[in-house]
Amino acid sequence: MLRLGYAKPGSWGSFWAILTLVGLATRAAQKADVGGEAAGTSINHSQMLLQRLQELLRQGNASDVVLRVQAAGTDEVRVFHAHRLLLGLHSELFRELLSNQSEVVLVEPRDCAAVFDKFIRYLYCGELTVLLAQAIPLHRLATKYGVASLQRGVADYMRAHLAGGAGPAVGWYHYAVSTGDEALRESCLQFLAWNLSAVAGSAEWGAVSPELLAQLLPRSDLVLQDELELFHALEAWLGRAQPPPAVAERALRAIRYPMIPPAQLFQLQARSAALARHGDAVADLLLQAYQFHAASPLHYAKFFDLNGSAFLPRNYLAPAWGAPWVINNPARDDRSTSFQTQLGPSGHDSGRRVTWNVLFSPRWLPVSLRPVYADAAGTALPAARPEDGRPRLVVTPASSGGDAAGVSFQKTVLVGARQHGRLLVRHAYSFHQSSEEAGDFLAHADLQRRNSEYLVENALHLHLIVKPVYHTLIRTPK
Repeated sequence: MLRLGYAKPGSWGSFWAILTLVGLATRAAQKADVGGEAAGTSINHSQMLLQRLQELLRQGNASDVVLRVQAAGTDEVRVFHAHRLLLGLHSELFRELLSNQSEVVLVEPRDCAAVFDKFIRYLYCGELTVLLAQAIPLHRLATKYGVASLQRGVADYMRAHLAGGAGPAVGWYHYAVSTGDEALRESCLQFLAWNLSAVAGSAEWGAVSPELLAQLLPRSDLVLQDELELFHALEAWLGRAQPPPAVAERALRAIRYPMIPPAQLFQLQARSAALARHGDAVADLLLQAYQFHAASPLHYAKFFDLNGSAFLPRNYLAPAWGAPWVINNPARDDRSTSFQTQLGPSGHDSGRRVTWNVLFSPRWLPVSLRPVYADAAGTALPAARPEDGRPRLVVTPASSGGDAAGVSFQKTVLVGARQHGRLLVRHAYSFHQSSEEAGDFLAHADLQRRNSEYLVENALHLHLIVKPVYHTLIRTPK
């Protein structure tokens, strides 16, 4: 429920009683020195005020305007007896519409007409209950009639439900683009990037527009099983959307073919309907991928540039690039684990592994906050409390040697949350390439609270990913 706290009355007759209550609630909330008291007494009649306003709307007492709301394309009309003063307080458009007429017909889209009673109630009481399917029509009404507080409230609701995995991210993205809501657009994009596997396997994938697809495909923070999964998802989208050849070819060129093993590339060339139709548009990229897999990265870099996005893995969930880690009761004590990843995506490195050690501490304290029991004068000082610390995750290679020559490693930690029976990515933390930990890891998490948004059944669900990044090498003349 959105409770956006204001409620201002307006009209004649019983309006004067409402205005009297407003004045009483305002004055009583202020501290006053009565009878020599050191502190005033607060009297709050706000609930009584809200009840009177609800009665005013429900019964239409002393109404001076009639709103006839017609659902577009139908004969369905809903009638609302309202008060010019109150509507005008919140909306400049209502003020202009009702300045010289007492009855107006408002033609609204069907979904907006269906929630117009909620919209009007908000203008009277400053609160409403929102369901997912009602978010867009309520936001449309708030935008059309210039009710800025409701616009902000519904947009906040949408962003919050995206983070929890409940909102229809694709539909809300397209709506955000149409209304110019950049914050909502970015929230939708981030959710889609972190949960592309789940979205690509849902009915929402078919509603993705070419513009949204073009926004997603170049991103390196896409979370999916591997690059082959992205290719298959794209091929399914191409089969349903049937875009113009230029759009299809541009999308196919965004696939990172060097991230797909040669055996799978051969199968794609032999079986893919998309490559059969548009193979010539990506022939150079496929040749590049085969060349990359045929030589060592150090040798390849002598003749070709390894610094393009095609050679950077995305956030792959496959075992070659990381491992899941479920930490039960994470607030209890320190934990550790280890896992292995492939040295690099090149076929030359497919059999070479790097072992990683991971340490998780729920209450790590910086040196400045670590327990000190006495100062220089011998005076006892209080030890730092456990809650002064913060969660810490450190990822280090088990050994350093020649295996990693020419490569640095970027670590990413995904934090999952369960929504409607499926595990979705709620947060992602990336380490700087030269760092062993993410400085902001779970910085705002309360792991002591069992219903924390970071926990699933009192467990912390992490997925650790290590991405090899090739160094810039001096190329020899051809």
